[in-house]
Amino acid sequence: MIFKTLLTSSAALLLTAGAALAQTVAITNAKAWTGTAQGTVENATIIMVDGEIAEIRTGASSLPSGATVVNAGGGWVTPGIISPFSRTGLVEVGAESSTNDVSAGDSDYSVALRAADSFNPAASTIPVTRLEGVTRIVVAPGTGSDMFAGNGLVADTSGAPDSILDDNAFVFIRMGEAGARIAGGSRSAAWTRLRAALSDARTFPARYLAHNDGDALSRVDAQAFGQAARGQQLILVEAHRASDITRLIAFAGETPELNLAILGADEAWMVAEELAEAKIPVIIDPFQNLPASFEQLGATQENAARLIEAGVITAFAHLGDDGHQARLVLQSAGNAVGNGVSHDDALAAITVAPAAIFGLEGLGSIAPGATADLVVWDGDPLEVMSAPTHIFIDGEEQSLESRQTRLRDRYLGLDNGDLPFAYRHAVPDSE
Repeated sequence: MIFKTLLTSSAALLLTAGAALAQTVAITNAKAWTGTAQGTVENATIIMVDGEIAEIRTGASSLPSGATVVNAGGGWVTPGIISPFSRTGLVEVGAESSTNDVSAGDSDYSVALRAADSFNPAASTIPVTRLEGVTRIVVAPGTGSDMFAGNGLVADTSGAPDSILDDNAFVFIRMGEAGARIAGGSRSAAWTRLRAALSDARTFPARYLAHNDGDALSRVDAQAFGQAARGQQLILVEAHRASDITRLIAFAGETPELNLAILGADEAWMVAEELAEAKIPVIIDPFQNLPASFEQLGATQENAARLIEAGVITAFAHLGDDGHQARLVLQSAGNAVGNGVSHDDALAAITVAPAAIFGLEGLGSIAPGATADLVVWDGDPLEVMSAPTHIFIDGEEQSLESRQTRLRDRYLGLDNGDLPFAYRHAVPDSE
């Protein structure tokens, strides 16, 4: 249903005589899953020009002069996969605090904290994530001493210094059990703090002229919360229990100007119809099926299928080790197919749906005018043994190497390689 309801359409970008002078790539003989009304196009040819998709057509017609040609060999081609929640690039070694910038428990600030200030595009986890076909990542800060974690970002996985697409993409807030604990010990305390924070942000700077603090937020945090409080920035709220989600639905009705999405939502299937009516999207891990806490007693692997069937915009994430394993979003989507989600809807949940939630225009689909984030696969993208053979970000082909692949290649064939044993030392001949 998501595949049907989140169809995108773009104005056709015609190839001109001058297109041959631009950077042009043609993927031929492809089984292209487009994420649009075209559905899956067999024997497709996809033309990319200067980082955009210029054309998708059927058959082996003539190609632009000078184009670089990639023959997909009849294999799948999909839009680049979008991981809609992670801490990739914020942490290198989880147990080593000097490499872990996920949260700031001792900071005086909350909403004003920006994940972009800590994001490292050269982190070893970036290419590892890219190798699974993930071309865009949504990165959120973690909560410290406040239920307001701060501002999250969207980046590509090229590893380039300028890989951040949006450094102010959303504000992340934890409600439910976690928010209650941080805010003072109860859900009532968390909701009171949220309402007071919205009031501070909406009246900024008037109530701050005489002093630095509002009812809930400091001057710096109130200013940072202003866009979200006026509906100009997404507010991503973590909530799991059905009653917490119901409260968020009611809150959305009271504050229709806000742009809300829910993360976690393990019991969302219980209120799926209400979520669909309120048009509140969710980001879930379809493999969350165990009651890891009291707010997840109703967790089920059928959560995804029931939400999508109800018409809720549903994106999939891997919410386990989200600093190092965001790439497992594809495995989460495959598990969803095993529990009642259609193949099309599962692919849409890791492309079309996250693009819609975070307002990523031109991403998540294959259509004329769309950004040329494409992945060529050696099998079904949702099969755990499949892997990309070619990955493009903004039309640029990406490396299929990572620290892990280099270590594999280094130590699998020591006897046949040119490199010496790094851990062996020559023993001097005895006299």
